[in-house]
Amino acid sequence: MRLRDCKVVVLFLFSAAVASAQYSIKGVVKNQDNQPVQGAEVYNRSTGDQTITRGDGSFEFIEVEEGICYLSVFSFDYEILERQITVSDNVEINFVLKPLGEELSEVVVTQRKEKVFGLKQLKPVEGTAIYAGKKSEVVLLSNVQGNLASNNARQIYAQVAGLNIYENSVGGLQLNIGGRGLDPNRTANFNTRQNGYDISADVLGYPESYYTPPAEALQEIQVVRGAASLQYGTQFGGLINFKMKEPNPNKKIEIVSRQTIGSYNLFNSFNSLSGTVGKFSYYTYFNYKEGEGFRPNTQFDSRNFYSHLGYQLTDKTKLTGEFTYLNYLAQQPGGLSDIRFEEDPSQSNRTRNWFKVDWKLFSLRLDHKFSEKTDLSINLFGLDASRTALGFRTNRVDQPDQLDSPRDLIEGEFVNFGAEARFLSRYNLLDQESIFLIGAKYYQAENAERQGPGSNGTGPDFEFVNDEFPTYPIQSDFDYPNQNIAVFGENIFKFSDTFSITPGFRFEYIKTEVAGASRTIVTDLAGNVIRDEIMPDNRTFERSFVLLGLGSSYKPFDGLEIYGNISENYRSVTFSDINIVNPSFRVDPDITDESGFTADIGFRGKINSLVSYDIGFFGLFYNDRIGVIQQAQDDGSVKNFRTNVGDATMYGLESLVDVNLNKLLLKNNETTSFNWFLNTSLVNSKYNNTDREVEFVPNVNIKTGLKFGWKNLLASMQYSYLSEQFSDAENSTTPSPSGIIGTIPAYSIVDLSLSYTYKMFKLETGINNLLDESYFTQRATGYPGPGIIPSEPLTWYTTLQFKW
Repeated sequence: MRLRDCKVVVLFLFSAAVASAQYSIKGVVKNQDNQPVQGAEVYNRSTGDQTITRGDGSFEFIEVEEGICYLSVFSFDYEILERQITVSDNVEINFVLKPLGEELSEVVVTQRKEKVFGLKQLKPVEGTAIYAGKKSEVVLLSNVQGNLASNNARQIYAQVAGLNIYENSVGGLQLNIGGRGLDPNRTANFNTRQNGYDISADVLGYPESYYTPPAEALQEIQVVRGAASLQYGTQFGGLINFKMKEPNPNKKIEIVSRQTIGSYNLFNSFNSLSGTVGKFSYYTYFNYKEGEGFRPNTQFDSRNFYSHLGYQLTDKTKLTGEFTYLNYLAQQPGGLSDIRFEEDPSQSNRTRNWFKVDWKLFSLRLDHKFSEKTDLSINLFGLDASRTALGFRTNRVDQPDQLDSPRDLIEGEFVNFGAEARFLSRYNLLDQESIFLIGAKYYQAENAERQGPGSNGTGPDFEFVNDEFPTYPIQSDFDYPNQNIAVFGENIFKFSDTFSITPGFRFEYIKTEVAGASRTIVTDLAGNVIRDEIMPDNRTFERSFVLLGLGSSYKPFDGLEIYGNISENYRSVTFSDINIVNPSFRVDPDITDESGFTADIGFRGKINSLVSYDIGFFGLFYNDRIGVIQQAQDDGSVKNFRTNVGDATMYGLESLVDVNLNKLLLKNNETTSFNWFLNTSLVNSKYNNTDREVEFVPNVNIKTGLKFGWKNLLASMQYSYLSEQFSDAENSTTPSPSGIIGTIPAYSIVDLSLSYTYKMFKLETGINNLLDESYFTQRATGYPGPGIIPSEPLTWYTTLQFKW
């Protein structure tokens, strides 16, 4: 389905403007002292549109149909104001908010906001992005009950359907999520962004994410499935955008301090400052984290700093700058074989394995509103980062560490920059508002990878010692220059108040280069060199192509939307697919890019403020999928072989249902909240023309839980279940001695969380893996293994928050 001639994709996105009889609603929100209320949320319940008041308290809805609409105004410091408006001409209206007569409990505050907004998906248009007809989910961090200090992904993403999570990161330093048969390792099959700009090592050449923002700093996490490729890249997974907390618009300074202790000497300190002074706004935090895992050799410490500075140049123009810095050092206990895992999952025979990450992100963004109908955003961003791995990583994981031998040292450096511009305009066509988006992205990366002998000590000595060990068997030095130019566009064609379609395209030019050489040295038992082979590799992969997509949305009545989309996808070969030397497996020198497409159809909405739901069916069709098979070598050994294993199809059901038990059972008691949710994913998969299933696909993936609140006390209990899944393309059930090959058995986990708020203080506590299940979610082919990476047993945490 992939096209290679971009000339066929432009004309359908442009249409002539036609006048229509639609109106606008303008207004100002003030308090009883006649002062403007900035940051209040104004919600048009009739259309689902939402806006936020500006510094002068003003807001505006444009292209409003004639008739009756209902507006709600929400701000945490004031009572909710709701008003019915009859629209027959342009409307100007003022709202005066009453201050709260008493300090509300956390339960009541939560209910107030949910009364207005309920569960949230992305709107058809947000800023300069289009999400109409796409499967989108938004994690509101203010509603998450769980271990935020450790970034517990099982709890944070509990209401995102179908995610498969690797739980291998002590302290939550890295996020590993996949879904629909996509490898969860370092979230490499999603385009990961922070406030709209890329944060992975190299978007195409090495899309792994070594940096994950702390959950305590996040306002929401936006997840858009495969159809996001048209605006955000070519990947099969879609988009994950971490939206950071924004400056408090109503205070000059706001202080939040959260201190956490937990099992295995966990200590986490998160401290933030926020505020607005005139046209200047800021949000900054520092997060320090240290601790140990439940296995020996797992100590870690992490430092994370973030600064957001904004300046409102004019009423229509805003400039924002951001800087992020992450540095962490972690000792890695290595992987286990199946036998050793059954004996004792807490053991480790790797005492000298270390991992270090240094990550610096930069962003400068300009937002300009030409008019109420036309917006422009320009985002300049860059990355200066490195990750270094040091250790003994033989594929014979039961073999004790050779304490007097050099360790394998792999050093990766990532320097890249990019610019993305988006232009969005609303226009009238056939008496309806249509929305046009065009954008372009330029991305340039200069990455490097070196591999060779590290010291024979035990500490984190990240220096090459080639002179000390000149006959070290594995050495390499490669540069990976990458260039990517993309042009993308989408257009919402609205044919009526209830039906719209959104066609789109993405043109990609990718130039991936490899420049360097690897060296293999073989010695006899006496240490004499019998083979010294240098293998240069200087290649250029240059390609260009077009991806097409189409989305649709139909809203036959309030409370129901039927949506569908189909989008082509593409994944380029990464440089880790090409040249990394790993004793656990070999890479096919003829490995090629992957292609395919994703389709979704579903329905979502609400039933009488009692039930919120999103139920959909998906299909993911993969050509030349890259996977691991076992292959006999010339010396008679059998190694894992990474190659294009074949075409594959994944399809299934994903659903989320949330029931308001407070309304159903307790008659909307104002001092209580009570909800039950059920997140279900049922997936089938096959390699085409075979009886083999696709790896990383649990057929059943369920998360369900109860959330109960009374006044300032909130509690939640969550149950998670994943069925058995394969870890290789050949569906091997007999475990290998390395621990890399074999099934990942089914497991079920229970988590319990509590919180209590008193004035400026909040106490949170909980127990993860309440039933102390012994399980694992990953068989790692390299670091942090190779081998089985056991997941944590029963752990506890306690957090004290101060907010002023």
